[in-house]
Amino acid sequence: MWFKLSTTSVNNDQIESERCSPPVQLLKTGLIDSEHYFALDELFDEHLIEHFPDEVGRFITLNDALYFAPTTNFNNERLIECIHRRGKEELLIEEGGVELWSGDQLCFFTINEQGQHQSSVSLDIISEELDPNDVIAEVPIADLGAYADRVFRHQDRIHTLFEYSMKLGQSANLKETLALSTQFIFDILPQATHIAIALSEAKSKSFPVAAATKRDGGEVKVPVSRTLVQRAVEKRSAILLSDVEGEIGGGIVSVLAAGMKSTLVVPLWVGASIIGVIQVDNRDKLSAFAKDELELLTVAASNISFAAESARLIERLQSAEDRLKGGLQYMQSNDRSEASGLIGESVVMQKIFTQIQRVKDLKVPVFINGETGTGKELIARALHYQSGRKDKLFVAQNCGALPENLLESELFGHMKGAFTGADRDKKGLFELADGGSIFLDELGEMPLSLQAKLLRVLQEGEIRPLGSSRSKLVNVRVISATHRNLSEMVKEGRFREDLFYRLHVFPIALPPLRERGDDLMLIAQHFLKKYAKEFGRDIDDFSPNALNALRLYSWPGNVRELQNEVQRALISAFDRQMIELDDLSPHISGGTHEQTDVVLEALQLPGGTLKEMMEHLEKLLLSRALEAHEHNKTKTAKALGITREGLHKKLSRYEMS
Repeated sequence: MWFKLSTTSVNNDQIESERCSPPVQLLKTGLIDSEHYFALDELFDEHLIEHFPDEVGRFITLNDALYFAPTTNFNNERLIECIHRRGKEELLIEEGGVELWSGDQLCFFTINEQGQHQSSVSLDIISEELDPNDVIAEVPIADLGAYADRVFRHQDRIHTLFEYSMKLGQSANLKETLALSTQFIFDILPQATHIAIALSEAKSKSFPVAAATKRDGGEVKVPVSRTLVQRAVEKRSAILLSDVEGEIGGGIVSVLAAGMKSTLVVPLWVGASIIGVIQVDNRDKLSAFAKDELELLTVAASNISFAAESARLIERLQSAEDRLKGGLQYMQSNDRSEASGLIGESVVMQKIFTQIQRVKDLKVPVFINGETGTGKELIARALHYQSGRKDKLFVAQNCGALPENLLESELFGHMKGAFTGADRDKKGLFELADGGSIFLDELGEMPLSLQAKLLRVLQEGEIRPLGSSRSKLVNVRVISATHRNLSEMVKEGRFREDLFYRLHVFPIALPPLRERGDDLMLIAQHFLKKYAKEFGRDIDDFSPNALNALRLYSWPGNVRELQNEVQRALISAFDRQMIELDDLSPHISGGTHEQTDVVLEALQLPGGTLKEMMEHLEKLLLSRALEAHEHNKTKTAKALGITREGLHKKLSRYEMS
């Protein structure tokens, strides 16, 4: 499968790649001459390109389809967004990626601190398309009534259609519905040798095969032509090709390799929505089907459509019910690690599990301190869902994510007319969580004026919405967390001392991942199993070299960084059975040598006091981190698990800025 990437920036700068075969990586710099990379650095100004991840994403092939998979969580960084456009539809691409069709567009937007788009680049996906003249017959599904009359002139067809309509209406699940549907098609089309039914998935805009079989029984891999599916979906028509090899040429290798001779492709639809497609093949002779069979299959597809969508809806409802039941069991579990969603067998984590049990039903504020990415919200959720408050709401708010006025409204609510744009009353999180728990993350970012109002909630148990003259009593368990040193902030006058002691009744110190021993491998295996299933990948292990690299890396971003790394490695290892060393990020796979160098230099510390030697080591680590991130202070601070402001202070202290 070949694709050409045609790119236009907001300034109308144009770059068009040569024909390139996936996998293709999108980078911000370098490697533009290689067929496996497509650089974006020329399309953004210098100020904005600094905020790009080193690797924006990559194109991968999966089940004969082309996907774009962004680097993990870059849409959540709020520095860049990627939008997928197909016709008039737009979709913010999530971690799992999106299937690409010819004519699709990927739009990359850089975002400023106010959340506004500042610059954009669009990629137009162009592939070899089916020539409309190659289609032998095409019948729009909108004209079903017209040709249904012709179909129903045959008494034997009416009997078969009615018989299978009754069976489909009584089908208990999707698997049974699809099995009945394939048997239905084989009965009405004796020329068919292979059948594939693909159902749409909204998140990835794809049509994965849900059932595939051959006439003599048994499941078989039946490739579904994306070119034909795209034509059927966009035209909302059923298509007949009687000489597949001659008509689609050499552009669709998977179809030719399957030996298809004649093909029918018919949409499945409910109302205005296309929910899937049926592809029926004959692999024995050319011109096996005629327009009459195409119309017959389309009439049958109208019955199959409603049965399949009903079965799928029932399965979704059952799945939601199972999740609800499972969630209740999860919340009521007596097993500490399972009930909290936490994974760990180390001594430090067992101590935390014990602390959770001791404080879970006490109405005292709990303060969680730990580095960024250690899982502070998981601890907060464990406290709530193992307590007597589990039937009430648990709400969470990052105190550094909103400006002061919006944060106050979010926490305490507001009355209509309290400020410009307040067109109705709004309940705050404290009121919504009445009887439950509220988790205030990154508490150190809360402005001093709001700290006073939070203190009132803790002392009096009451809130006052913006614009209101009346207070409301609330019964909320407050759990707070930060990666900052609040004691130092109190000394510096940036955090209220009285609030600090109110919140610090029961502190829980969450250790960084590097201090949790073999927990790291347990968590890595957990993420690998989870995301392999989510991405539809058959990968269940790490190679010995990859495991060794994971163990040696210091994980400044902790569990969150490990989670992101496993997702990235899964995308990278698209054609392998396990995660190899070169599937890991360069700073992890090559980390052994870098860390060894730091240790060797540390062993040659100059003499002096312990404080002087520690300062020398800290300068060495800061210098190495800056070099590793090309002196980008934002990335360096993130990798070290500190704020950009904190990094500036350290650099100024050592005269390194």
